[in-house]
Amino acid sequence: MKKALITGITGQDGSYLTELLLAKGYEVHGIVRRVALEDKEHRLWRLRHLLDNSKLKLHPASLESYASVFKVVDQVKPDECYHLAAQSFVSYSFEDEFSTINTNINGTHYILSAVRERAPQCKFYFAGSSEMFGLVKKTPQTENTQFHPRSPYGISKVAGFDLTRNYREAYNIFACNGILFNHESPRRGYEFVTRKISNSVAQIKLGLSKQLKLGNLEAKRDWGFAGDYVEAMWLMLQQDEPDDFVVATGKTYSVREFAQEAFKCVGLNWQDHVIVDELYFRPAEVQLLIGDYSKAKKILGWQPKVNFNNLVKMMVEADLERWRNKQ
Repeated sequence: MKKALITGITGQDGSYLTELLLAKGYEVHGIVRRVALEDKEHRLWRLRHLLDNSKLKLHPASLESYASVFKVVDQVKPDECYHLAAQSFVSYSFEDEFSTINTNINGTHYILSAVRERAPQCKFYFAGSSEMFGLVKKTPQTENTQFHPRSPYGISKVAGFDLTRNYREAYNIFACNGILFNHESPRRGYEFVTRKISNSVAQIKLGLSKQLKLGNLEAKRDWGFAGDYVEAMWLMLQQDEPDDFVVATGKTYSVREFAQEAFKCVGLNWQDHVIVDELYFRPAEVQLLIGDYSKAKKILGWQPKVNFNNLVKMMVEADLERWRNKQ
């Protein structure tokens, strides 16, 4: 039985990846903060339906502590390690850039070092981000597009990407970088604009709210479904040779279009409810991101299954159901 170790297992991607690996017969180990184990109802809500599975094992540890990471890797000795944990909310990374950079870069370094020392045959996946491209040099973006990050988060991800590649080249670790473009789902955090929109649309439809405040409506992103993207992560670690891959849909939509489609799902006009608030503008905006996933399609045999309209509908319907159940 293969053993997988996931950092960030309590997040959106971690929960979908856990489902995928358990379905494939893996024993899945996750690193979680101790406070999460003490407050399972709120902090483990994405994993709640999986907690009774005997093949899922959670380990209290902190990515800010090399000793605790080392201990878990030494104990588990995983066959595959998926490093998903990060401070990943871009706007917050401007507010607390020191914490974002320290946590994201050191956490990646710690897990790579522990794998090298205690599980050198383990295949390693690093969760890169389209935010690494930032002020894009060419469109669409490929694995060879130059990085120009425009946020502390993006900078920390470039450093993690380079650390992962360096461990591959210097220490012969099977280490892959997934350059994932925006991927969403009903499990997305409420602070992210897509979930903010779907959640607010549900509240407005049910008469629980009247307005939705957004920032830059013209920012365009390549939005896919997180459940599709975790499959690409797994496929990367099933190859004979490690490599780096863009994971995207190859299509881009603006925040305005996302809001428009979400309100359309409930029969409302978005212009009647959306207010632009400069409070939500970034200090340095990334206007356009769109990925070319042709390499992943050719080598991994991967392509997205859920399109934009169905993704928006899925999120809005999930939030509608959740609010109806609360009433």
